[in-house]
Amino acid sequence: MTAIMFDTHEFIKELKGAGFSEEQAEIITKLQKSAIAATLEQAKHDYDLDDLATKRDLKELESGLKRDIKELELKQDAKLAETKSELIRWIVSVGLLQTALISALLLKLSALG
Repeated sequence: MTAIMFDTHEFIKELKGAGFSEEQAEIITKLQKSAIAATLEQAKHDYDLDDLATKRDLKELESGLKRDIKELELKQDAKLAETKSELIRWIVSVGLLQTALISALLLKLSALG
């Protein structure tokens, strides 16, 4: 998770400029840092921030899915081409068989008549 930047030196400087003593400014800064850390921890717990997806996560997922879809399309195209080839072989085979049967029948009829 990304840390929040907290410039303690600037914070102490601002407090001292507003009239706080060095000790008061350091105590307030320490308490502020603790409050920020507790708030972030509570937000992490409440919203389970470790499971949130980043834009990078989504981009990686998108490219993975696109790659998977492309692979599936290529496999489908290959399967379709294979099926088409088998169908053509069957049609040609049936056509040749039909031609042979008709020729045999015509030869038998011409021999009888």
